[in-house]
Amino acid sequence: MAERYSSFTPGGTGWLLQRVTAAFLVVTLAFHFFLLHFVNHAYEITFAGTQMRMENIGYLITMVLFLWAAAFHGVNGVYNALVNQGLSGTPKRIVLAILSLAGLALVAQGTYVALVMNGMI
Repeated sequence: MAERYSSFTPGGTGWLLQRVTAAFLVVTLAFHFFLLHFVNHAYEITFAGTQMRMENIGYLITMVLFLWAAAFHGVNGVYNALVNQGLSGTPKRIVLAILSLAGLALVAQGTYVALVMNGMI
């Protein structure tokens, strides 16, 4: 039988954070879809309505945490999938740097937009 290989160390921090962010994403994605696709239909979503929702501190915090969790979960998942496919050495370090910078840029831009929509900036 083939041996199972994973770049995640079972019980390690990366392994745990991948599972915690997955659980958080399931809950917040359900909230997001319910609010923006069932309570408010797509044709009812406006810029002013988004600003109004973002002015609620609970909603703002939830959406910013949603962004951070999604960015970490995605970047960490892509990186570990590539490592599982055999990426190693210098290419592994380069991919890690590129993915980390892209993730940080996404989080920085998304957080900035959220704060602008909230009126804090």
